[in-house]
Amino acid sequence: MRILMVALAATVLAGCAGSVMDDARTKAPYKTLTSEKPEKDVAQCVQFAWQDEAVFGVDAAAYLQPGKKGGSTVYTRSAESFVDLTSDASGTTLSYYAQKDDFVAKRRMAALATCL
Repeated sequence: MRILMVALAATVLAGCAGSVMDDARTKAPYKTLTSEKPEKDVAQCVQFAWQDEAVFGVDAAAYLQPGKKGGSTVYTRSAESFVDLTSDASGTTLSYYAQKDDFVAKRRMAALATCL
């Protein structure tokens, strides 16, 4: 029963976050980064880094889902920050989006950068 409730909550969050992410994707990313590592490894690392309660406290929620156009997306509650990850022959491209240019956005980007 608990697993069903968690899955339902994640689905609702993804739906709400999806429209925020779609709107953000119409603009340039906050930052674009690259990695030679495989996309799946980088995505899992970003999700883990963003779930660090010692760094993000109660805001340490991070979710991983398939990307809108392939690859994957890691996002926070309400999609305040998210990163689209895509693969190509040279590695992984990360398009990082943040709703605000604030301390938290910069801290999430720093955590993301540890996964490159």
